[in-house]
Amino acid sequence: MLSDLTDNSAPSASRTTDTFGRPLRDLRISLTDRCNFRCTYCMPRHLFGSEHLFLPRAALLDFDEIERLARLAAGLGVSKLRLTGGEPLLRRELDVLIGRLAALDGIDDICLTTNGSLLTGKRARELKAAGVNRVTLSLDAIDDDVFKAINDVGFPASKVLNAIDNAKAAGLGPVKVNCVIQRGVNEHQILPMVEQFRHSDVVLRFIEFMDVGTSNGWRMEEVVTAREIVDTVRTRHAISRLPATTPGETANRWTFDDGAGEVGIIASVSQPFCGGCTRARLSAIGELYTCLFGVHGRDIRGPMRAGATDAELSDLLAGIWQRRDDRYSEIRGEQTAERQGDADGRVEMSYIGG
Repeated sequence: MLSDLTDNSAPSASRTTDTFGRPLRDLRISLTDRCNFRCTYCMPRHLFGSEHLFLPRAALLDFDEIERLARLAAGLGVSKLRLTGGEPLLRRELDVLIGRLAALDGIDDICLTTNGSLLTGKRARELKAAGVNRVTLSLDAIDDDVFKAINDVGFPASKVLNAIDNAKAAGLGPVKVNCVIQRGVNEHQILPMVEQFRHSDVVLRFIEFMDVGTSNGWRMEEVVTAREIVDTVRTRHAISRLPATTPGETANRWTFDDGAGEVGIIASVSQPFCGGCTRARLSAIGELYTCLFGVHGRDIRGPMRAGATDAELSDLLAGIWQRRDDRYSEIRGEQTAERQGDADGRVEMSYIGG
């Protein structure tokens, strides 16, 4: 139950909590809805093809607006920013924005999630110099044919591995690699992925196939559960559960008993963690979502561009979070009914990031 997982420590003066007592600690900022991949579980080509209309540039939050909202969020208790997309490295002069965000009082961790296609050695060093602490890269298979079929643009796994090396060389670590596992697609890649990243100082994280948005045709029978993933890993390696390192941590952590590192599993379908969720999500056009599985965001850009003061915007942000009662994944589990992911208009992952 959610109440069993909620952090109930005493709130500070700057701490903003929701109806379940969950504090606001993390803000995920989508910089663009555009991506150069067409991953089948996120932006399938039949819906995001050449005729798809992406957001016009003028609709996107500019750097001044992003910095302002991040500063106000920091005043409400946010200490961690994660920059997402779409593909965030498609946003021009990103290092300029990062430098401004890194200078904000209260922000002590800036992370970036990328598909790695644009993460050259030079770009990685620029991100580090600007203030990015860590990066997470997406890699859903180590086999080229499987990975190319998933990203649907023919991008090879070897180039993502190069990007991982670039991130490590630049000091953007510990580097994490996210791998979405979908039955009938890439569950046979679990052990090859494990072998690739053991002894590498890279933290591999498997993610259960989630019913985010309405475009990926999600079906419960396509979910490879955390238990199945653990059992698969254990066919070759002994692993033991590790405690969480921070409140609200999304991944269950497992260590290899032989000291070869660790692996994580994000199990929002089979083992919901709503009770520890401290994350708000800001879309590229300034809509605030309080759940990854949300249907409607609250418009922040409109009042901001209409001349709202910092105090008014801060009250707006705080009020949205204080009224928050989201616990979608728990409700999904309680209902136990299969969801098809095509009926209720949930926001797409490419719109607000993961």
